[in-house]
Amino acid sequence: MPTDEIYERYLKKAISEINELGDELARAGDELRIPVLGSGHPLADILLLKFAPQPSEIQEGVAFFGRAGQAVLKSLQRLHVDPLAVYGTNCLKFGTEDPVDAASWLTRELYIVQPKLVVAMGERTVAFVNSLRFPLSDALDADTFGGLQRFTPTIDALVTPDVDESLDDQQAKTAFWNAFKALGPWWAELPPY
Repeated sequence: MPTDEIYERYLKKAISEINELGDELARAGDELRIPVLGSGHPLADILLLKFAPQPSEIQEGVAFFGRAGQAVLKSLQRLHVDPLAVYGTNCLKFGTEDPVDAASWLTRELYIVQPKLVVAMGERTVAFVNSLRFPLSDALDADTFGGLQRFTPTIDALVTPDVDESLDDQQAKTAFWNAFKALGPWWAELPPY
């Protein structure tokens, strides 16, 4: 079977599974609790991960909608990283749920997307990822901003400051960029399919 055909099958499966997860999250919500769904390519090389959705994300129901999304998109462009190779999501899907429930949803997203790199934004995100006890994973070091870490045998991790907390302070914005820019060389070295 040609490689393109195999990829198309994986892609169809990933789209179906992401849609199922979205349907499950919608059923878990109500008029007052709107789930914030991940967005981007369902088989992305890069999974961007924040801890909790911001009001603009909750209003739209989409992760990385609003200021953080615009900041990340501009950063990706500066680094010459294809935004179509990125999937963004939050650890908490509603912002208020029990982290145990959220852990199972994020674990499913990781299995579906199968990224090559997880960008964990902020200490709470790193602690959440470490609490997942994802199979064959190493604990991420929250204090190592900008350096690649092993997460699993097939997934690297990049830890950055929390992008949402970095938007209104120039020093915090610089710290985020200094950590995030490690994504550029990683992307440039990624072998083509």
